Amino acid sequence: MVNSADFSKRLEKIMEFYEVNAAALAETIDFNRSTISHLLSGRNKPSLEFVMKVLQKFPEVDMDWLVSGKGNFPTTLSHPKVESEKVSLQKQKDIKEEPLDLFSNVSRIPKKNDSYESEKKEIERIVIFYTDGTFKRYEN
Repeated sequence: MVNSADFSKRLEKIMEFYEVNAAALAETIDFNRSTISHLLSGRNKPSLEFVMKVLQKFPEVDMDWLVSGKGNFPTTLSHPKVESEKVSLQKQKDIKEEPLDLFSNVSRIPKKNDSYESEKKEIERIVIFYTDGTFKRYEN
């Protein structure tokens, strides 16, 4: 049986090692942020699906260590994927924290009388990203 409090400590170690918050971890393993929150608080026990996704995205995490606390984390610091995953997650974190300049590439705004029949374009979707890692998508 998995001890929820101990599991949450191990999950926190993984997050600390990769320097990510709960939202970034949830996005990386494609899981609900609320699930991560419940696991970190000790409210819920991890599902098999959750454990498998963590193991798939972070091969240096030992299954025995994650589930029962036996073994080591990371399994090896010299594993090339450890550093590349760490850099990748850090880049995601940096990208999210930078403000977006949506108009930096706009050379000129079309005037009312401008003819652009040959370039008639439709908006496919608009995505708004928030600083807490959430987003809203509006599709046509």
